[in-house]
Amino acid sequence: MDIAVSLLTLLIAAAPMLLLAACVRLTSKGDVIFSQERVGRGGRLFKVYKFRSMAHPANEKNGPGLTQDGDYRVTPVGRFMRKFKLDELPQFLNILRGEMSLVGPRPKLPQYAALLNMPYRPGITGAATLAFHREGEMLRNIDSSEMDRFYAQTIKPIKAQLDACYMCHATFASDMRIVAATLFGCLIPQFDPALLHLPGSLLHAGPIMGSAPPPEDGSGAD
Repeated sequence: MDIAVSLLTLLIAAAPMLLLAACVRLTSKGDVIFSQERVGRGGRLFKVYKFRSMAHPANEKNGPGLTQDGDYRVTPVGRFMRKFKLDELPQFLNILRGEMSLVGPRPKLPQYAALLNMPYRPGITGAATLAFHREGEMLRNIDSSEMDRFYAQTIKPIKAQLDACYMCHATFASDMRIVAATLFGCLIPQFDPALLHLPGSLLHAGPIMGSAPPPEDGSGAD
């Protein structure tokens, strides 16, 4: 299924991907494809591929590793791609290389990995991905100096629990509902994944959605 869907997606999206690549190249300096080391199955590191959506160079040396809504590093083209998740399209190549799957925990940066020897192949989408599909909004009011701490203490444990619970009970049918919910979410950014009758306990991060505490110094992260 992974191979078949990936090949079909890359075939259908070939022309749009070429157009996106041209837009990225012509509107900002830097490489078209952004690659970054992530933690894969069994703790093996691999490079995940995305269309570059940030001004070059955009990495942990000139800003936080996390991205919030309104991040000044995101280019106009990048903002459009992120809204519809188009920057993720090159990750279907990661699937063909056997490094990722359609459904699974999102591949984490080494410093954010809750489980370094994860037994599951990371995925393009998953339970935690749907639950935190508005993560950028949650982080919007967190000062950049506090973002890593807030993520590590508040978001990461919930994501790890959601992914672990889902992967232990995943079925082909539930995976297909996850894929369908992700597809609808990409086409309709305000789509509620709960409409597809996925387990509510796996898809909602209610205690912190929209209730991120303000930075201690009261400053914003515009």
